[in-house]
Amino acid sequence: MAEISTEGKGGKHKGKSKKVSTRVDLTPMVDLAFLLITFFMLTTSMLKPQTMEIAMPSKDKVDLSKIPPLKNSLAVTVILGKNDKIFYYFGALKDTKTGIEAEVKTIDFGPNGIRKVLLDRNRAVVDKVNDLRKQNLNRQISDDTLKARVSREKGVKDAPMVLIKATDDSSYKNLVDILDEMMICNIGKYAIIEITPEDLDKIKTMNL
Repeated sequence: MAEISTEGKGGKHKGKSKKVSTRVDLTPMVDLAFLLITFFMLTTSMLKPQTMEIAMPSKDKVDLSKIPPLKNSLAVTVILGKNDKIFYYFGALKDTKTGIEAEVKTIDFGPNGIRKVLLDRNRAVVDKVNDLRKQNLNRQISDDTLKARVSREKGVKDAPMVLIKATDDSSYKNLVDILDEMMICNIGKYAIIEITPEDLDKIKTMNL
């Protein structure tokens, strides 16, 4: 708010201009600043922490005989080796009925590495999840509905099951990275299990 005050002695002085002084009162600006700060604090959404959800083992006893066996067509085994190397194969390492051994391949981390393998293997689920997220962006479904339907799509019976195994030469960072890939590739069913002697023997024969 600006105030204009005139200074003079009350008499008229011919030929002399009046002296005018101005003073700007900034007090309303302080009120406006606090009003804007309060407005942005109330309307701006806070940054949500980025966390990783990990399902911990249950303490309850589980009857293993009631758990249906995993189909070889859905199994994907990922083995973490040294120097950020990854070994993977589909199905069983050796089929007990036919005696056919699975082809073990090596790959690394990255968009064209294990991520591409998992995305291709989980293509049906990935496409459905992407479609649900598109509906959420268009306000066709709510956030709660999106979360529930994505969780259901990841757990369908035809979704792949990823078995993660780590060698003694692998690093903790590799384990965290592969868990990140599970989230990126929308893998809903995966487990960290101990590596078998057969897996170790197979890796040693590959000289990698």
